[in-house]
Amino acid sequence: MPSAPLLLSQAFNGLALGTLLALVSSGLTIILGTLGVLNFAHGALFMLGAYAMYVVATATGSYVLAVVVGAAFMLVVGVALERGLVRLFYARPHEDQILVTFGAGIVFTEVARAIFGGNALTVPTPSWGQGIVHLGFLFYPTYRLQLIGIIAALLFALYLVLYRTSIGLVVRAGIEDARMVGILGINVRRAFLGVFALGVVTAGVSGMLYAPIISVEPDMGSNFLVQAFVVIVIGGLGSFPGAVVGGLVAGEIIALTSAFNAAYSDVMLYAVMALLLVLRPQGLFGSEGRV
Repeated sequence: MPSAPLLLSQAFNGLALGTLLALVSSGLTIILGTLGVLNFAHGALFMLGAYAMYVVATATGSYVLAVVVGAAFMLVVGVALERGLVRLFYARPHEDQILVTFGAGIVFTEVARAIFGGNALTVPTPSWGQGIVHLGFLFYPTYRLQLIGIIAALLFALYLVLYRTSIGLVVRAGIEDARMVGILGINVRRAFLGVFALGVVTAGVSGMLYAPIISVEPDMGSNFLVQAFVVIVIGGLGSFPGAVVGGLVAGEIIALTSAFNAAYSDVMLYAVMALLLVLRPQGLFGSEGRV
């Protein structure tokens, strides 16, 4: 039986992981909900963001500059990927979308392996994030605590974009009925380009923020891709609130189960997903009939 301090520490770890999964999954669920595209390259895009952080941070020594430049790089990748490949598969079956995005993910992974090699690389923690914080009842790494706040701020900003701007209104209307939005004279293709690019940037920024915590290597995005899909199944396909809540739930399940036996953390996550699919197939915040 794990001690109370260990459970408390793992609960904080689950919160840090959960907010990260929420950010990763929000980009995935926005793309799926708006465009109807199953983006299996999302994990590789997470990996590209981490490598972008490594390259810029190593060259400049600036964490903030690395995030800004890395986000701009991911925006270019997102626009190029949507314009050159993904938009050709909007009307194609999901099987085709899975194959082409999965293939794109493999290409990104192998290009990264060819450039950087297969060895794990490390991104130093910024000076302001080093050390530990005494919370009164727990000592906890400073950067992990700051990461929770940074991602929470990004999720709030994403919420404002989706629910408080005209662009967000178009996106949410497109989720419900893209044809009707087009009839109203709105350039749906341009809006969808923005949505896809936003989802890619979200995945890349997630990798950048998590890079100082884990090793950067070509296959690092695979596990996050699987967990992100579990999160949007739990939260509900196409639902931004569902991605946030599902990410927090998944993070706590993984972390708290690891306190008892790390080998069963993923098993417990999949068990909860399976139970939810039986009891509520549309997920916590999903709507019945959504694909």
